[in-house]
Amino acid sequence: MCGIVLAAGPDPDRAEFQHLMEYLAGRGEVEEMLAEDGLLAGVHRLRIVDRQRAVQPWRSRDGRLVLCYNGEVFNHRQLRAELAAGCGPARSESDTEVVLEAFRQWGPEAVGRFRGEFAFAIAERDTGDVYLARDPLGVKPLYWSRARGRLYVASEAKALVPVGAAIREVPPGHHGWSRRQGEPVLSPYADLNRLGESQPRVDDPDEAAKLVRAAIEDSIRVRVDTDLTVGVILSGGLDSSLTLLTVREAHPDCVAFTVGTPDSPDLAYARRLTAELDVPHEVIELRPRDVRAEEIREAIRMAELTEYGDIINAVVSVPLFRRVHETGVKVVLTGDGSDELFGGYPMYHEVGPASARRLFLHKIANLYRTELQRVDRTSMGQGVEARVPFLDLALVELAMRLPVELKVRDGQEKWIVRQAFADVLPDYIRTRPKNPMSYSTGLHDRARLYKPRFARLHREMGYDLLEPIRRDFDSVLMKCGNDLDRALGQIAARQDYTLLEHARDLAGALRWNARAMMRRKAMATVPPSAPPADRTVEPSV
Repeated sequence: MCGIVLAAGPDPDRAEFQHLMEYLAGRGEVEEMLAEDGLLAGVHRLRIVDRQRAVQPWRSRDGRLVLCYNGEVFNHRQLRAELAAGCGPARSESDTEVVLEAFRQWGPEAVGRFRGEFAFAIAERDTGDVYLARDPLGVKPLYWSRARGRLYVASEAKALVPVGAAIREVPPGHHGWSRRQGEPVLSPYADLNRLGESQPRVDDPDEAAKLVRAAIEDSIRVRVDTDLTVGVILSGGLDSSLTLLTVREAHPDCVAFTVGTPDSPDLAYARRLTAELDVPHEVIELRPRDVRAEEIREAIRMAELTEYGDIINAVVSVPLFRRVHETGVKVVLTGDGSDELFGGYPMYHEVGPASARRLFLHKIANLYRTELQRVDRTSMGQGVEARVPFLDLALVELAMRLPVELKVRDGQEKWIVRQAFADVLPDYIRTRPKNPMSYSTGLHDRARLYKPRFARLHREMGYDLLEPIRRDFDSVLMKCGNDLDRALGQIAARQDYTLLEHARDLAGALRWNARAMMRRKAMATVPPSAPPADRTVEPSV
């Protein structure tokens, strides 16, 4: 719900700080700042919970602690009840107040009690120390840099580029202190490499289906606990469709958003489902020719991504969330994360169970820098908060207790999810195979024309202060026969594609786009009385 910036240390420069704040203006509706000796803190706040009183930076009653906070803690009402005796009279009904009061009473242990999607910094005024924390899956971002004896903290890397020093990221599920003269010392409070290990495996299909359904419904329910209209990003696929079905039951004031080309299968499925559910539907139609150099540049600028495929997906996401913002919707739910939990990719059933578990854990642990980063930047950059119910920690842990045989069965991916919602999902959705939108519409191949420029644009924007662009890990993994160790070794040995690989990719994109242009010309010459031409989208080269 926010973009945060903080500068702590001797004589922070107000003009420089205001410049850093400007980079995050899109993340909120109002700008709020605090300036004290040795501390500048600012927030661009998207007003969602207790919209008038949840001002930031939030100060403790005694003025000793200052909080800059992004996201939402969904169990804040329960935590407030636990804290009530030591809180004093409430100053708001916001989760912002609860986060700081929980920290004040419970210290760093508080972060383990939060159920939500969040990142925050707490400055201790007496000492100049700063405490940093990020949610378990890394849904919300947090970066830091040190220069001129000061600690700089921000929600996005772009706000730290002008500082001119190396940029570091707070890893998912980590927290810790940055003392006045030192770098942050961070440690995990949630271990993504051991998800589900301490709990018994669930082998029975009926029990698994009940648990999965209950966990998904509960995760969605807490994320629509608002008086605002809730949007759902709908592709017409399994995950987004069941999200819409569940949202409609829990929060009838909802609207669906779908992006695709006019002949996209996604639009056809989404239109049919929203019509049957009587849910308002906003369609953002794109054509391959709409993807131009300026759209590529804006996607790179906004998303800060470091893998080519993620950048291409961001090109499609930017106009989607721009339209969400134009409608006045502030909160949307997406289906991201389900594939990584429930076996939505062939790799999981092409290896043995032990290797499959490692692949699951690797994908989950890296979502923060791939899929989740795309969703956060392209939504919050337009003043929209995207929530990801499939990545609630309890649901993630449950998914890792399920054997791969319940996730992929009879050649069908995400089998257990389809079973769990079989009574409410229309058959045409439940049996629909996975169909990545950027591929199925041809937008991917259009964006491929610009791939040789990605790394240069990334460097020009200063993002290599964090990390340079590198090869798509999933492509390397596939070429390595889904051998994770071998793929990691290849990425370490050669980070980016070679010039020859780039040339081959460009040649394939040129061939696809040339054939697409010929098809469009041929269709334009077909008489109106003639039967429609075959408009099947050709697979990527």
